[in-house]
Amino acid sequence: MNLFWREMKANRKSLTIWSIGMVILIGSSMSKYAGFSASDQSVNSLMADMPDTMKAVMGIGDFDLATASGYYGLLFLYLILMGTAHAGMLGANILAKEERDRTAEFLFVKPVSRGRIMMLKLAAAVTNVSVFNLVTLSASSVFFIYFGEDEHFAKDLLILMVGMLLLQLLFLSIGMLIAALLKRPGKSGALSGAILLIAFVLSVAVNLKEELSVLKYVTPFQYFDAHQLMETGFDPVFTGLSVSLTALFLLLAFRSYNRKDLNG
Repeated sequence: MNLFWREMKANRKSLTIWSIGMVILIGSSMSKYAGFSASDQSVNSLMADMPDTMKAVMGIGDFDLATASGYYGLLFLYLILMGTAHAGMLGANILAKEERDRTAEFLFVKPVSRGRIMMLKLAAAVTNVSVFNLVTLSASSVFFIYFGEDEHFAKDLLILMVGMLLLQLLFLSIGMLIAALLKRPGKSGALSGAILLIAFVLSVAVNLKEELSVLKYVTPFQYFDAHQLMETGFDPVFTGLSVSLTALFLLLAFRSYNRKDLNG
């Protein structure tokens, strides 16, 4: 357990910074919505004049931006971008830092197996991701309590946060797998970020072109669409795919890490 607390302490500053950034994002969005709702200006009419490409990038979709739930649905895209970026980088760095910093001997002197080390690092990473998700939930609750007219906001928010958590865990597993596979651990964070960016671009492409709808199974950002989650709940196929991929990537990460020649 000492390794678990060591990882928690090592990532405390990063978690704090990311959490503050998330609170600022939600808070600034709240102020923008307050400005729109207090004026006679129609947000929907403004957004309707935007090019389709811009709408796809911003994730506007079919949301009624004049309502708190619709506005939050738009905001949700940016929340999951932050959440998955944090999770992917965390997964890559928590597994690669000893090699990167040339301190891998710290792991060798511990009277525990590599599998145990991996489990403790995974537990610390999942705890960090969960705390970040709870911070997002808490800040979002303030948004809905202050602005929400919909009596079902608590249910909608909870569903969205569960979807976000599943995405966070998926990108966490991707980051850990990359770190376990790469011989140059310093590149794992950058590669994890590149995969996230590609997945987001593919998601935008799917929103723009119906002919590319088959790609929705390739990009995780299509698995938990805010509008669908709030209207019909979780899609069994996408939810099952997300959980299965997370389990598969973690299994491969464990196997690769156990066989890896750790340098440092």
